[in-house]
Amino acid sequence: MSSTMGPIRPIRVLLANSSPLQVHLLRAALKRRPELECRTCLMQSNEILEEMKGGQVDVVLVSPGARCDDDRILSIIRRIRLSRPDIPIVLLYEDGSDNLLMNAVRAGARGLFSFSEAPFRALCKCIERVYEGQVWLSNDQVRSLLDMLAQSPPLRVVNASGADLLTPREEQVVALVAEGLSNREVARELQLSEHTIKKYMFRIFDKLGISTRVELVLYAVSNGKTVGAERLPALA
Repeated sequence: MSSTMGPIRPIRVLLANSSPLQVHLLRAALKRRPELECRTCLMQSNEILEEMKGGQVDVVLVSPGARCDDDRILSIIRRIRLSRPDIPIVLLYEDGSDNLLMNAVRAGARGLFSFSEAPFRALCKCIERVYEGQVWLSNDQVRSLLDMLAQSPPLRVVNASGADLLTPREEQVVALVAEGLSNREVARELQLSEHTIKKYMFRIFDKLGISTRVELVLYAVSNGKTVGAERLPALA
């Protein structure tokens, strides 16, 4: 029986770059991939947001040049995230510091990619993964993110209006997971069974529309509101 479904459309990628030579080479490489459709613009907030109008972009690649300072990179990522939180952002970097990379994730990036660490075909896979709603981070970057969160105040997960999305107990679970604790360690900390913690995790995932612990940490970083440094009190 023949299928009546049409072909799956390519993922529409917007490449924002400050280096004409680099953008030419990267665009040419991306255009050879039938699953991707690439457009380009200068790495300036206004130009990027203008290109994103009309819903013609699925993934934004932010590719700063060597002379682009960290504050500008983070400002652009934040503006994209605030304007279109539904569109994932990937930061292409060369020698980014851990501080820049982790702050890029906090600002809204869902992927971090370096050609010095992975081949071009991995970038195509990265684009597909973030388009599907996943994140693209190395194991070292995940550890760095967890270390950074462990030194920060706990987070309340809120929506765009500032309203709490989780119950106080669920917030406790998120705070401990963000510190890198396993389900067993969270259960020990809260004096609950591991089975109960698993039920909390499933409920949290369902409320936030996510499916992994890494996504939960990233969601908390991007949508969290810091509270006092003291851990929430135990609940009955």
